[in-house]
Amino acid sequence: MTTYDPERHAVLLADYCVTARPGDRVLVSGSTLALPLIEALHRVLLQRGARPVVRLSYPAQTEDVQRFASDEVLDSLHPVEIEDARALDASIRILTPTPPAPDIDVARAARHRAAQAPVAMSTLHPRWNLTLYPTAFGAEAAGMTLPEYEAFVARAMFLDTPDPVQKWGEIRDFQAGLIGRLAAADDVHLVSEGTDLHLSVRGRTWSNSDARRNMPSGEVFTAPLERSANGVAHFDLPTLYGGRVVRGITLTFNDGEVVEARAEEGEDVLRAALATDGGSRYLGELGIGTNVGIQHPSMNILFDEKIGGTVHLAVGQAYAENGGTNRSAVHWDMICDLRKGGTLSLDGEPFEVNGQFV
Repeated sequence: MTTYDPERHAVLLADYCVTARPGDRVLVSGSTLALPLIEALHRVLLQRGARPVVRLSYPAQTEDVQRFASDEVLDSLHPVEIEDARALDASIRILTPTPPAPDIDVARAARHRAAQAPVAMSTLHPRWNLTLYPTAFGAEAAGMTLPEYEAFVARAMFLDTPDPVQKWGEIRDFQAGLIGRLAAADDVHLVSEGTDLHLSVRGRTWSNSDARRNMPSGEVFTAPLERSANGVAHFDLPTLYGGRVVRGITLTFNDGEVVEARAEEGEDVLRAALATDGGSRYLGELGIGTNVGIQHPSMNILFDEKIGGTVHLAVGQAYAENGGTNRSAVHWDMICDLRKGGTLSLDGEPFEVNGQFV
């Protein structure tokens, strides 16, 4: 069985994902559960001449802020926090899957996420990466043993290959071919069980996600025109949002805005997220997963949105690099599995059928 090696993971993050250079101030943030990877990253960054800034948290730290913080602390950042974040050259955030916290007030959690928006990695500097360290709960959520889950994570990142950077280069080239067709498209029509949605990507730029910002990756994405989505979208893969399971989401769009929202489980979380701010009811992203090394969901969006044969839509924040103008503290990816009989068409021509590119 493939084994997960935090040392190989650290080298890939430092050298490929953020390209650490001498003198760079690189933030490494994650919970104590990820200590083996954090220690390895600290060593590798020092060897590259960088200045690592390590910020450890305990596993339930964010939830405790959302439970116990005063309104002032919950809803705002100290000026020093903002200035310190702006002084970073690059950042690596390590996710460590932990059990959901069912007693969190979803409205307070949404307020906290909104307050953190000014120091979000994607708004501060171009060199940032979001990755994951395999935990026992992550394995349980994915329906695997811990060794199986560690192997799953390693395969998804191509850490099991002699040269992971070369493999990501191959994915980049394949995705560039997809973008060649997508860049000429206007109308995108998504059809699957419970889904019949039109949206426009006319004039928008497509990004080739080759794991420099998400490790693992394997997707192409853009920002739909903000007022273009019309129809119904059903998302059949469950997600975790703010530590809560949300399952069976159905959104109805009218001229870009979510006008009706339902969920089979976690509907209160869905409604709270959509009420966060003026941009949280509009789409910020359309993404197409290409990573065939990820074949089944693991209840972690970093992996699940990359599954080859799936499409995801995100409500909320759009990336300016794609031409998107929607702004929000929310960016929630929701996944539709085309492998079960779905079709993605571009200007009336099939582009992906049953999870296979035409």
